[in-house]
Amino acid sequence: MKKTFLFLIVLCLFSSAYSLESTSLNSGSIVNTWTWEKSIGGANNPYTSTPKTIGFNKKIVFTPEGRVITYKNDIEIRNSTYQIEKGIGIFDQSEHDLISFEGKTYIIEKLDNQNLTIVSNNQDAARTIYKR
Repeated sequence: MKKTFLFLIVLCLFSSAYSLESTSLNSGSIVNTWTWEKSIGGANNPYTSTPKTIGFNKKIVFTPEGRVITYKNDIEIRNSTYQIEKGIGIFDQSEHDLISFEGKTYIIEKLDNQNLTIVSNNQDAARTIYKR
């Protein structure tokens, strides 16, 4: 009887840990497929580009293994690593969550279940908006 009771406790612990992990990956996690909605230039280079104005669709996939895969019109064009860490934003000298990939560093301005907005961590501060 004690063995059965102990087994049930262990089973409950493992299933609880699994459900917490999968919830955190699906709500506010960068790990997913993101479709480019638009890019907005900074103060020194004001512009707005969208898939319609630029003539192609773009999506990025962040994997749990630390890879980012970039697609242009559903054709893979890049596959590299990404890294998330705390750091200082160049344009406001405040601490932010930073993500680095494809040789650039961005400030994660917004990240929730449906939206990802990243801002170039440089003086231009161009903003790119993605949707799930």
